Amino acid sequence: MSAQACGVLRWTWRSVSLCSPLLFPVKQQAALVGIPRLFCSAPPPPKVQHPEPELTMRALAEMGFSETQAEVVYEVAKKKRCKHQVPILTSLFVLGFNPDSMLKVLEKCPDLYVVKESQLQQRIANLRKLGLLEGSLQRVISHYPQILSLPIKKVNAVSRLLREKCQFTVQQVTDILRDSPHILQEDHTSLEYVFQYAYFRMGCQQAEMVKAKLFRLSVEELQCRHGFLERRGLYQTPDKKGQTLIVNPKLKDFLPVSEETFLTKIALSTQEEFDVFRKLLARELEEERGREHTRTASDEGSDEEGDKSGDYDEETKEEEDVKDTGYNKRRKQRWEP
Repeated sequence: MSAQACGVLRWTWRSVSLCSPLLFPVKQQAALVGIPRLFCSAPPPPKVQHPEPELTMRALAEMGFSETQAEVVYEVAKKKRCKHQVPILTSLFVLGFNPDSMLKVLEKCPDLYVVKESQLQQRIANLRKLGLLEGSLQRVISHYPQILSLPIKKVNAVSRLLREKCQFTVQQVTDILRDSPHILQEDHTSLEYVFQYAYFRMGCQQAEMVKAKLFRLSVEELQCRHGFLERRGLYQTPDKKGQTLIVNPKLKDFLPVSEETFLTKIALSTQEEFDVFRKLLARELEEERGREHTRTASDEGSDEEGDKSGDYDEETKEEEDVKDTGYNKRRKQRWEP
C-alpha cells in the first residue's frame, strides 16, 4: 500500500473516531458528523452575473416607439452615456404612459435618463404615500416630471412645512402638490411667506387658498393683484372677527385667472393703469428692502460695538450706579449725629 493511501485511511479513521459514541454524548455526535464533510466538500460555484440588456433600437421598437421616436430616445441616452436599458422607460410604461407621453416627459426632464431603478421605485412609492394615487400621479409626472428627480427628503420637507407651519390638512397638502408641484424646488422661506401674506395680510383661510391654487402665483404677482384691488377700494383686510365693510372678491375669482379677466371682471381697470401700478409697487418694495437692509446692517454694527466695548459698558454702569446712589448717601450723612 502506498504512503498516500495510508495517509487517507489514517485521516478517515481519525474522523470516524471523533464521532464515536464512546467519546461524545449523543447530542454532540450530530454536530461532529458534518466536520469531515465540511473540510472535504468542494467550494460553491461562483455566481454567474448576467449582463444587463443593452439599449437598442429594436428594444425601443418592441416597447412601442416609432422609428423616429426611438432615434430621439437612443441619441439622448447615448449623450447621457446610458449603455443599458433606461429604468425610467420601464417605470413610465408600468404607470400607463404611452410612447408619445413618455417622450414628452423625457424632453421636459432629460435628467431622468440616469436615475437608478431603485431610486425611481422609492420616489414613486413615496408620492403614493403623500396621496398622489393613480390618475393624479400620472398627471403630476406629465406636468412636472422633475418630481421624479428630487430626493425623498426634499419632497417630505415641503410636505411637513405645509402641514406643521402652514396648518394645512393631509388632503389639502395632497391637493397642493397635485396642482402646484413646482413648489418642491422653491425656497422654504419664500413658500412660507406666500402663506403668511395670504393668511395675515389678506385674511384668507387654508381651504380658500387651496381652491384658489394660491401657490401657482409668485409673491410679486400676489402682492400686485391684491394691492391693486386694495388701493382701488375693492378689497379690505378683515378685522379680528373676520368682518369687512365691503364684500371682498373670492380668492379663486382673481388669483388663478388670466390678467385680462382680472382687469375686466374684478379690478374694472385698464391694462395701462395696472402696468403703472406694477412699476410703482416694485419701486416701493425695492425701497422697503433697502431700508430693511440698512436697518439690519446698523443693528449688526451696534452689536459689534457692544461686544468690543463690553468692559467699558460695565464700568460705565458701575459709575451710573454710584451716581444713582450718591444722593441717598449724602442724605444719610446729613442726618448722622
